Amino acid sequence: MKISVAPGDISRSEGPAIIVNLFEGVTSPGGAAGAVDRALDGAISRLIEQGEIRGKRGENTVIHTLGRLPAERVVVAGLGKPSKFDPDAVRVVSAEVCRHLRSIGVRSASTIVHGAGIGGLAPRAAASAMAEGAVMGLYRFDKYKSDDENGDRRDMEEITVIDIDRSRVTDVEEGVREGVTLAEAVNLCRDMANEPANVMTPTRMAEVALEAAVGSGLRIEVLERSHMEALGMGALLGVAQGSSEPPKLIVLAYDGDPDDPSNRLGLIGKGITFDSGGLDIKSAAGMLTMKGDMAGGGAVIAAMKAVAGLRIGANVTGVVAATENMPGGRAQRPGDVVTTMSGKTVEIGNTDAEGRLVLADAVTYARSLGIERIVDVATLTGAIITALGKHYTGVFGSDQKLVDSVIAAGAESGERMWQLPLPEDYRQNYRSDVADIKNTGSGAAGSIAGAQFIGEFADGAAWTHLDIAGTARADSTRGYNPKGATGAPVRTLAALARRLSSGSKG
Repeated sequence: MKISVAPGDISRSEGPAIIVNLFEGVTSPGGAAGAVDRALDGAISRLIEQGEIRGKRGENTVIHTLGRLPAERVVVAGLGKPSKFDPDAVRVVSAEVCRHLRSIGVRSASTIVHGAGIGGLAPRAAASAMAEGAVMGLYRFDKYKSDDENGDRRDMEEITVIDIDRSRVTDVEEGVREGVTLAEAVNLCRDMANEPANVMTPTRMAEVALEAAVGSGLRIEVLERSHMEALGMGALLGVAQGSSEPPKLIVLAYDGDPDDPSNRLGLIGKGITFDSGGLDIKSAAGMLTMKGDMAGGGAVIAAMKAVAGLRIGANVTGVVAATENMPGGRAQRPGDVVTTMSGKTVEIGNTDAEGRLVLADAVTYARSLGIERIVDVATLTGAIITALGKHYTGVFGSDQKLVDSVIAAGAESGERMWQLPLPEDYRQNYRSDVADIKNTGSGAAGSIAGAQFIGEFADGAAWTHLDIAGTARADSTRGYNPKGATGAPVRTLAALARRLSSGSKG
């Protein structure tokens, strides 16, 4: 879909539809909605008076102009209460109005910038949020449906953003570019996590990373099994040994601040392209969505693409440990002991606690590159869903400043985060009688045990762990997240990189 920007009066725009907006509680529309209302001889005002238009969030009212305006339809999008209006409201409104128009066969529309100048929301930020919402909200994954199943497929092909204030068109254009870049990165992550596991193998993940790197300013290196063996990555290789699919360690690097090598951020992603549980095999129901167990790795690859696309002024390295976890004849067994790249030994208490194993070696590899700030992302534990549900990502960390930056980046992006503790005495829960540590805890506080295990390999770095087991997938369409993979937390990772930036160059 193409999003363009033009100066002008939206009431004079031609085409299938124009979009204006209204806050809840407004009885007399002003601004662009007021101009359209006057051109429609007060139709919007009458519908407000009759209670058909209330301005509630998610309310989209279509008015056919019947020749009174150059456009065929006017959509009045409800913005909700002014007191609850923020950039995420812009994303949600934009997504829902675009999906509504698509559902009635509208392929192109013109819109004002929702919320620009309201509550201190700058036009650039409002335009970015609006573009994010439109591109993310219109996403769908139906590539494997036949033409007959798709039927009369309806797609929005073009949105034109109209701004009557010519002095801010450049800001709006920049905002749209940023929003599209972020949203397309999110959709890349969604595509990866929605693909079936027979397609999105570790090899295919590496190919997608290469495609993202070409022409973007990203450098890429893919380590094969022999490289991992030479580095002593026994934890990652132990998980991989039950699968016929070769593992990959995918490394992407972006030098946005080459004059300050210390300004470095490491993003580490769990890339389990299918998790059967290994010999501690999952139930059939538990396995059904395990094609998405690589969502953390997908988020890192997509975030790296966004960082490069936005030309963020920070040095960022992404490391993705990609493998399947399968119960093959060579699969590791409960009770096995593996030696990690760090030299620590791990007793395998449960083969289904594999994500922390591959992340242990990936984090150690990042530390070997000299990276002092690390954020790892993983669909790690079902326990985080029990604790926080499906709309909050669990945050753990050794450095409060970095944790606070991650949470703030999430708030900026509309991706909700909640910090959980890492009590020192809980570390005893995963001590082993035969090795340094084991990959399972005592059964209680499973998310904390998983996070603390990974933290054992941070080796003094400022480290934060994001458990996205609840937020990586949506069970139903809500706001700008269609059912399926959400692409969380791609935008948070990009916003974090920007917060660490020496100054965005885009």
